[in-house]
Amino acid sequence: MEIRNFVIIAHVDHGKSTLADRFLEITRTIPTREMKPQYLDRLELERERGITIKMAPVRMSYVLNSKTYILNLIDTPGHSDFAYEVSRALLAVEGAILLVDVSKGIQAQTLSNFRLAQQANLKIIGAVNKIDLYPTRVEKTKISLAKLIGVKPEEIYAVSAKTGEGVKELLEGAIVKIPPPKNLKSEGGNNSQALIFDSLYNDHKGVLAFTRIFSNEFLSDQSAILLSSKRKFTIKEVGYFTPDFKPALKLSEGEIGYLATGLKEPNLIKIGDTISSKETKPLIGFKEPQAVIFVSFYPTGKTNFEELENSFKRLRLNDAALSFERDSNEILGKGLKVGFLGELHFEITSERLEKEFHLEFLTTFPSVIYRIVDKNGSHYIKHPQDFKDDYIKVFQPIIRVEILTPVDYLNQILSLAKIFHLNILEINNFNEENLLITGRMPLSELIKDFSDQLKSVSMGYASFSYDLDGEEEVNIEKLEILVAGEPIPALTRLVLKNEVEKEGRVLVERLKSLLPRQQFSQALQAKVRGKIIARETIPAIYKELGNFGKNGGDRTRKMKLWKKQKRGKEKLKSMARVKISPEIFRELLKK
Repeated sequence: MEIRNFVIIAHVDHGKSTLADRFLEITRTIPTREMKPQYLDRLELERERGITIKMAPVRMSYVLNSKTYILNLIDTPGHSDFAYEVSRALLAVEGAILLVDVSKGIQAQTLSNFRLAQQANLKIIGAVNKIDLYPTRVEKTKISLAKLIGVKPEEIYAVSAKTGEGVKELLEGAIVKIPPPKNLKSEGGNNSQALIFDSLYNDHKGVLAFTRIFSNEFLSDQSAILLSSKRKFTIKEVGYFTPDFKPALKLSEGEIGYLATGLKEPNLIKIGDTISSKETKPLIGFKEPQAVIFVSFYPTGKTNFEELENSFKRLRLNDAALSFERDSNEILGKGLKVGFLGELHFEITSERLEKEFHLEFLTTFPSVIYRIVDKNGSHYIKHPQDFKDDYIKVFQPIIRVEILTPVDYLNQILSLAKIFHLNILEINNFNEENLLITGRMPLSELIKDFSDQLKSVSMGYASFSYDLDGEEEVNIEKLEILVAGEPIPALTRLVLKNEVEKEGRVLVERLKSLLPRQQFSQALQAKVRGKIIARETIPAIYKELGNFGKNGGDRTRKMKLWKKQKRGKEKLKSMARVKISPEIFRELLKK
């Protein structure tokens, strides 16, 4: 049996999923009557946003030169938030199709994905897409991509994933150029081993581990062990992705498929772990995906805490990178501290909670993890509310950023760098039209609207990618916001010491413009170390006193009504809790 295992990698919106659709048609994996756009994107949000969020494997069959080939394709996410998933998928295959949209050319995530594929020692096949829409840019893009990969321009395939032009040639080229499966056997003799690159939960079969078999074979009812947790289990079922789950008798060396573990605890299955028939060394060094931003979620409206927690548990069944723990607050009540791989991961999870589970909730400002050194030693805090003023030193996470931009927008990006504390290290010519800017910046700056601002100043032409790059000492203060005398924990944030007064003033001014007026006055205050550093007031809504207020009337009567109204407002003020909507939070996050 001839097998070829490969992925499609690209920047966001360069046509990966549409190209996968054409492969499914050419190989007749999906009947024509059942075919629909973005077939492998099963989540509602993937279709709404037009991006791949979860990687999707599929097994296809194709005859070339009278020989039948089994083709295992993994369609991967393009956004940098999901780079961990992409890196694990790359270890399950031998080849990668690197796809570039001719209208946009090589983008930052194209470079990042290319390097990941290089590190995995994959055969990289270049292809340019959307040639039907932008024929004049095809040759220039082919030359640029060929230079990146290190091949001749004529070795770059030109396709239209929309019309199907050139797709058959690309698929056959992948079959010819991508090598057959390699063996990653580790020590341990003839035992069976498989790499987990994704997982999904099934109510009847437990966790389904998406795997690549690297040695021997796995069968139903076979005993196995997860090497990271040492948990033993009996395999309930093995099968392939068609792309639906199709049971099989066995999964053999070189194949990609699923193992139904029967395990009901999703946190036991970890991407990058090794399933083995006996205890031995893993195929690769296992590493947990690291959350980089943290947000607290609190139920509001008709939603209760149990509904919120259960919904997160359901989401984690097919999102192994999602982490959360219980949290509580005197004002907001019980909630959850949730860790995400990035801004997009946070946004998508929030949208799924709203649309799939119909929940109402309040979130805090996204924050990063800080390392605090105090008299008790070194420890980490995930949320600003936990920050104490008796620290000795504070360290913040730093990222290494690569920005690919047309030359014309260099000055605008340099101005943006000052605002977001981006330290430019290098500016190099990438090609005739573009510059590659490399720099370092605090991770906390990334979540302050950096992506939207970059798109804005470059008219949408600049793109960026980033990786964690150590930590640096920072001098920060905890900024608290009070509304109507009540501290709002969800608005607490950590700010650079030399910017805290300015930030406090800006926050209360913006809150004044965003919060609706009530029947009582609302004092907006910014506080640092117990001291009020900024204040604004939203005046109360006053009702006219009927004809007394408009046309004169008895002064004594008016005074009684005014006093009654004042007492009512004081009572309202003492009972009131100001609700800040998610939309207001989003506005406050913009820098």
